[in-house]
Amino acid sequence: MLNKSLILSLLALFAMAPAANAEVKLIAIGSLDGKTGDRSTKTSAPLENGVAGNLLGGLGSGLAYAGRNTFIAIPDRGPNAVAYNSAVNDTVSYINRFQTIKLELVPSKSASALPFSLNPCLIDTTLLFSKKPLYYGSGAGLNVPNGSPALNTKNQNYFSGRSDNFNPTQISTYSNNARFDPEGVRVSNNGKDIFISDEYGPYVYQFNRRTGERIGVFNLPSKFAVSNLSPVSDTEISGNTSGRVANKGMEGLAITPNGKTLFGILQSPLLQDGGTDGAYTRIVKIDIETGATQEYAYQLDNIGTAAKPKYPTVSEILAISDRQFLVDERDGKGLGDGSKAAFKKIYRIDLTNAQEVSNITGESKLAGKAVSKTLFLDVVAALTQYGIKQEDIPAKLEGLAFGKDVKINGVEKHTLFIANDNDFLGTLVPDTYHSTSVDNPNKFFVFAVDSNDLPGFVPQDFKGKDQDSRGDD
Repeated sequence: MLNKSLILSLLALFAMAPAANAEVKLIAIGSLDGKTGDRSTKTSAPLENGVAGNLLGGLGSGLAYAGRNTFIAIPDRGPNAVAYNSAVNDTVSYINRFQTIKLELVPSKSASALPFSLNPCLIDTTLLFSKKPLYYGSGAGLNVPNGSPALNTKNQNYFSGRSDNFNPTQISTYSNNARFDPEGVRVSNNGKDIFISDEYGPYVYQFNRRTGERIGVFNLPSKFAVSNLSPVSDTEISGNTSGRVANKGMEGLAITPNGKTLFGILQSPLLQDGGTDGAYTRIVKIDIETGATQEYAYQLDNIGTAAKPKYPTVSEILAISDRQFLVDERDGKGLGDGSKAAFKKIYRIDLTNAQEVSNITGESKLAGKAVSKTLFLDVVAALTQYGIKQEDIPAKLEGLAFGKDVKINGVEKHTLFIANDNDFLGTLVPDTYHSTSVDNPNKFFVFAVDSNDLPGFVPQDFKGKDQDSRGDD
C-alpha cells in the first residue's frame, strides 16, 4: 500500500505535468503592411540600396510584452535582402530602432473561423543611440560611403546595421562598435527600460525606453567573441576557430517574471562547440544587477543528414517562470524562401537540474549535459490545421511573447504571440508555389494556451502603467 507522503508526491508530479489532451489553439491572425513607413520620418530618405530608411519591416525579429495590449517589436539590422554590395553583405546604413505597437484581441463575429480578430496598430518608433562616440567604418576599399549616419550629432551617435561599422583592432564584443543586429527584446518590470540582444557581438544592451539611449552594457565572456572581424560573414567564419558563428550570435532573449535575470540563447553553437554542425548551443544567464553570467547547454534537433548534419537554428527564448522557458527552434523554409515550411517547433525546457557548463568546451564534452526538453507546439502542424498552406507559413517565425489572458467559452486562457521577420520584403516575387507576386506583411499569430499546458507559469510583474515609448499613460 502506498503511504500518504508518496501519494502526495505523486499528486504534485501530476499537477506539474501538462494534461494529455490539452491543446494549444490558434485564435487570431493579424498583420501590419510591409510596404508602409514607420513613424521615424526623419529616416525616410532612401538607403544605399534604394529602400526607404523607415520601411516598416522585420518586426518579428524580437517581440516583447509591455503590459495591457502594448508590445515592443524590433527589426534586425535592416533591409539587406535587396542586393547592393557584397563587400558589406548588402547591409546598409539603416538606423536600428524599436517599434511600439498595440496588439488588442477583439472577439470575432460568430461566423468567423477564429474566435478573435487582431488589428495591429503602430504607436511609435524609437531610434537607438549612444551619447558616447561609436566606431564607424570608413568605407575605404569597399566602394561604400562612411558608415556614420547623417543624423548623428555630438550626443546622439546612432547604431546601424552596416556590417563594417566595427573597430578591427578589438574583438567582436567591443561595446563601442556602431554595428548592431538586434534579435531579442524584453521590457524591464518598471516599464522604463528595454534589453536587446545582438548577433554581431554578441552583445546584450540596455536602452532607455522613452529616448532610445543606451544606458547599460552586459559583457559576455570572451569565448563568445571572434578576434578576426570582417564585414563579410563567410570571411569572418573562415578566419576564426572560436566564438560565435557570423550572423548567428545572441538570437533570443528572455527576462524572468521578477525582472531580475536575463536569459540569452545563441542561434547556433559556438565555433569551438561545432558551429552549425554542432548539436549543442548555449543559454547564458545574466544577473541584471551584477552582470554575473552562467551557461547551460541546449540540444538541437537534427533535421539534416549524416552527410550534411546542419542543425536547425534557435530564434527565441521566453520565460514561463524563473526556471522554465519556451524555446523557438526553426528552419528557414516557407513564405519568403520559396519553399514549404517544415520544421518550426517550440520546446519547453527546465533548468531546475541543469548542469552549469561555462567551463566546458566542445560538442563531445557537452553531450549529456543539456537542459531537459519536451515539445510544446509544432507550429507548422498547428497552422496547417487551419488551412494555411506550408508554403504560406512565414519562413522566419522568430518573435515570442505572452500577452493578456482571454476568456474562451468562459474559461481563462493564456495567450502566446508569434511574429515573423519578413526581411523588409513587403512584396514577394512569384516562385514555385505562387504564380503571381504576393504580399509579405509583418504577421502575428496568436495562440490560446490552457493553464494545464503551462504549469508553473508566472506572468511578468510589471510595476508601472501601460506606457508607449514616450512614457505617456
